[in-house]
Amino acid sequence: MNERIQVISKYALQGVETQALRELALAAKQTLESGSGAGNDFLGWLHLPSSSDAAQFEAIEQSAAQLRSECEYVISIGIGGSYLGAKAVIESLSDHFAAYKASNGPKVLFAGSNIGEDYLYDMIDLVRGHKFGIIVISKSGTTTEPGIAFRIFKDLLEKQEGKEFARRNIIAVTDARRGALRQLASDEGYATYVIPDDVGGRFSVLTPVGLLPIAVAGFDIRALVAGAVEIEQGDDEQVLEYAITRNALYQKGKKIEVLANFTPRLHYIAEWWKQLYGESEGKGHKGIFPASVDFTTDLHSMGQMIQDGERTLFETVLSVGDQQHEVIIPSDEKDLDGLNYIAGKNVDYVNKMAELGTRLAHVDGGVPNILITMPTVNERYLGQLIYFFEKACGVSGYMLGVNPFDQPGVEAYKKNMFALLEKPGHEEATAAIRAKLNN
Repeated sequence: MNERIQVISKYALQGVETQALRELALAAKQTLESGSGAGNDFLGWLHLPSSSDAAQFEAIEQSAAQLRSECEYVISIGIGGSYLGAKAVIESLSDHFAAYKASNGPKVLFAGSNIGEDYLYDMIDLVRGHKFGIIVISKSGTTTEPGIAFRIFKDLLEKQEGKEFARRNIIAVTDARRGALRQLASDEGYATYVIPDDVGGRFSVLTPVGLLPIAVAGFDIRALVAGAVEIEQGDDEQVLEYAITRNALYQKGKKIEVLANFTPRLHYIAEWWKQLYGESEGKGHKGIFPASVDFTTDLHSMGQMIQDGERTLFETVLSVGDQQHEVIIPSDEKDLDGLNYIAGKNVDYVNKMAELGTRLAHVDGGVPNILITMPTVNERYLGQLIYFFEKACGVSGYMLGVNPFDQPGVEAYKKNMFALLEKPGHEEATAAIRAKLNN
C-alpha cells in the first residue's frame, strides 16, 4: 500500500493567482534544503527520519520496557515541544477511555507543562502509593515549569520507593554535554537520551523527546518514523501546495487559519500544530494566527463565528478516511427522534456527510477551505503528517520572510516572572516592575 496524506486546495484558491508564490515557495524550499537561511543551525530535523539509527530505536524500546515492567504510571515532564508531540501521538493512538480501563502497561501522564497547583496536587494524589517512573525532558534543566514538577515528583519517588528504584526509573532527555539536568543525571546515574543541538523543541517529536514516551505508551516508534521517511523522501508537491495556499490566503487578508478535524482523537495533533506554526511564524508583527476546532462539537459553538463572522479566516480540514471500528445505527420502531432514515448506516458515514456539508457551507459563506486527507489514524500516517507539517512550516516561514526556527518573543514573560519572583540577578528588573505596578 502506497497511500499518503494529500492536500486539496481547489476550494481555497478560486480566483487566486499563485504562479509568483510557487516561485517563491520553490526558492524557500531551496533555502531550507541548502541550509542557507536564517536559523540554519536548527535544521537537524530535516533529514532526521531517514538518518535514524536502528540502535537508538532498540535502546529506546529497552528503556520503555524497563519502565513498563516496574511502573504503574510514567510521568513525562516537559513543556512546549518537550511534551506536545508525544501527547499528540499518544492521544491519537489510544483508546478514548483508556484512563478508565485496566491496561497491560503503565499509563503515561504529563506534568511540567503548567504551574497549576491543583493539577500537581491531583497528580501527586493519583501516583502516591503506586510505583511510578519519570521521563524528564529539558535541554537546560532549569526551565521553571518542568523544573518545579521534576523536583516534586523526584522527591516523592525517592521517599516512596527509595533511591535505587528512582535511579532505575528516572530517565533524562537532555543536552549531550552541558546543563543542570545533564549534571544531575551524571551524578545520580540516570539513563539518558540526547536532545540534538540542531533540533528545536517544536520539531523534536521524532527524537527521543517524543519517541520515548510514545514507546512507553506501547506504540510502534519504528512505524512512526518510517511514515515520516515516506514524506521526507517524497516529491514535496503536497508540502508546496499547503505552503503556497496558506501564504496566498494570507496575502488576501486571511490572517487566521482554523485547523478543523472531525475525529476526536486528533485534538492534540491540533495543539501540537498550533505551537509549531505559531512559534515558527509569529515574528516581526507577521504571521497567520493558528486556531483549532473539534467538529462536529464546535459547530454548536464556534460554527456560527466561522460561518458568519468577519472574513479574516480560512479553514484547513484534517480528514481521516477509515476509522478503526464500526458502530451501526439501529432502527427504532417508534422513530420519535426521526432518525430511522439513517438506520443501518455506520456512524462514520454520518460524520463524513457532516464533514462534507460543513465544508460546502463554509466555502459558500466565504471561508476558503484546504483539505488534508489521511487514510487512517495509525503510527505510519501520523509520522507522515508530522513530517509534512514540519517541512511545510519551514517553507512557509521562509516565504513569509521570518526565521522559522527561533522564538525570541517567548523570553518576555519569563523576564517579568523572574523579576516578580525576585530571582537572584533580577533585582533591577524587580524594582522597575514594582514601580510600574504602583503607578
